[in-house]
Amino acid sequence: MELTKNQAILSWILQVITAVILLQTLFFKFTGAQESVYIFTTLGIEPWGRIGSGVVELIAAVLLLIPSTVTFGAILALGTITVAILSHLTKLGIALPAVNDRGELFALAVVVFVCSLVVLIIRRQQIPIIGPSFA
Repeated sequence: MELTKNQAILSWILQVITAVILLQTLFFKFTGAQESVYIFTTLGIEPWGRIGSGVVELIAAVLLLIPSTVTFGAILALGTITVAILSHLTKLGIALPAVNDRGELFALAVVVFVCSLVVLIIRRQQIPIIGPSFA
């Protein structure tokens, strides 16, 4: 099934929002910013978890912006951000007062989750292996 014009526009808007959020966090992860170091130290996976998640998020963002790989990017972003949300809900907390975060990081994670999920719903027939069953 070909996307309608409105579906394609909505998908691209959500893809760009997701990619921009993922890309803007890379600066903090790759430079060892206080917030990122705190998060990954609390999780017990500093520095490799911070750097590894940054690499995965970079790949997801790039894939979201290439028309032929959008669904791969959305799947990768959804998987990565699900782990981030679960980390907030189980170990970190929604707000991180130690680094002056009042829940903004959690809110951005939720935005990425929702945007990635909606992109996958819009492009469900393009999902590798299972997509054709949505026809």
